This record gives sequence, C-alpha cells and structure tokens, in this order.
Amino acid sequence: MAKGVSSAAVQAEQLKIDGNMYFKKNRFGAAIDAYTEAITLCPDVPIYWTNRALCHRKRNDWTRVEEDCLKAVQLDHKSVKGHYMLGLALLQRQNFTDGIKALEKALDLGRGAHPNSYMVEEIWQELARAKYQEWERDSTKRLSDLQKLEESCEIALKEKHLHDVSQNEGSTDEVPDSTSEQLAALKLVFKKAAETDTPREVPDHLCCKITLDIFRDPVITPSGLTYERSVILDHLEKVGAFDPVTRESLYPWQLVPNLAIKEAVEAYLEKHGWAYKMD
Repeated sequence: MAKGVSSAAVQAEQLKIDGNMYFKKNRFGAAIDAYTEAITLCPDVPIYWTNRALCHRKRNDWTRVEEDCLKAVQLDHKSVKGHYMLGLALLQRQNFTDGIKALEKALDLGRGAHPNSYMVEEIWQELARAKYQEWERDSTKRLSDLQKLEESCEIALKEKHLHDVSQNEGSTDEVPDSTSEQLAALKLVFKKAAETDTPREVPDHLCCKITLDIFRDPVITPSGLTYERSVILDHLEKVGAFDPVTRESLYPWQLVPNLAIKEAVEAYLEKHGWAYKMD
C-alpha cells in the first residue's frame, strides 16, 4: 500500500512539473489537464489546486478559480496564493466584503513569509484597488443620500417660512434674514458631513520618507525613523547597510514593526477610503 502511495505521489509531482512547463509556454489547457491528473492522484496537495487555479485565472474562468482556491485554503490555511486568487475571484462577482477579507489574509501571510517579495506588492495593489472601489461605491451612495436629505431640509425650511408668513399675512416676496441664515447654516452642516469623502493630502506622519506614499507595513529603526518595510529592506540589500536619512549603520534584524503608526494608518484608511487610490 505504501509503495502504491509513493508511486502516485511521484507521478503527481511529475505531472505538476509537466503542468508548469505547459504553463510557461501559455498552453493553459494542457497545463490544466496535467494538474487535474495530479489532483486525481493526490487530491490533498494544495499547490496542485492553486496551480490549476492560476491557469483558470489566465483564461478568466473565475468560477473555477474560486472553486480551486476554496479547496486549496481548506487544505492549507496559510496558502498565500490560495487566499490571493480566491480574493480576486470573489471581487470579480462584486463580493467586496469576502474578497477584501481574502486579500487581507493573503497580505498578512505574505508579509510574514516574504515581506519584500513581488507578490506582497501585487497583493497590496489589488487590495488597495478593491478598497478604493468599495469606497467609491459607498461614497457615491452616501453623497447622493446627503444631497437628497439636504434638498428635503431646504424645502422644509422654505415651506415653514411660507407657512409662518401666511399665518402673519405678510409678504412672501423675500426670504427673511432668519431663514437665510438657517439655509446657510444647513449648507455648512452638509458640507462638513461630506468632508470625509473629499480627497485631500495624507498627513506626512502616515507616509514613508522614501516613497512618500501612505504606509502599508511600517517599521521603525533604532534612530526612531519609520520606513515602509519592503522599501527599507530593498535599500539595505541593494544600496548598503545604513539608514538612508541618518546614515547610521542599519541591519534588517534591527527593524521593528511600528504598531502605533500601523494602527493610525488603518484608522485613517478606514475613515478615508479615497487614500487607497494608486497613482
């Protein structure tokens, strides 16, 4: 029995290698067939499912992407690719809530394994795009509701004025100062209410000193300066082991997550979804 299992595993791995070769040559149908055979032999290996899902993604077959990724994350809760592509598939059918959760999970897992990898950056960009689209959708509705409410309040004020004038048998040609003041105050209140959905500059302390972009994964150095993790790691690897601002010696192991800034950024983005927009 053990020999049979071993033989199946060896065959499945060879099929995965074949599938990878087909994928590189853009022969996605052949790759899908190879991964499917591997899954048939060894259905509990998550990478076979994510590899097949990637082929379905290339063909824009998002229903099958979702199905394969659901299976992959069931087998491996820490599958970065599984959560990532599951999130993309859910977003394709406008399921922002679950799609964003899946992308956030993929981002957390990716940062833990390879904080400055290309995939972490790719996941962040997709997450930021989804968050911005979600904000844009919700913001449009909020602003529309505010406008309707403001118009209703204006009508109510003017109707009250007409009622008061008719009660006093006065002229209705001009709006008295008191009503004008109330209308002006009303506009000010609704303008203030719309400020949260009005894009503006992000506060400097929430932005990386190197990229000038809002922080994603901030880390603090012994000198007290905070940088974007992937950016400072890239600097240390390619430029040199020193702080780009203070020029003091700096090594990756000295970087510590800046939880205070991270929480501040999350709170800011939660309130100002427009700040997710990528240039």
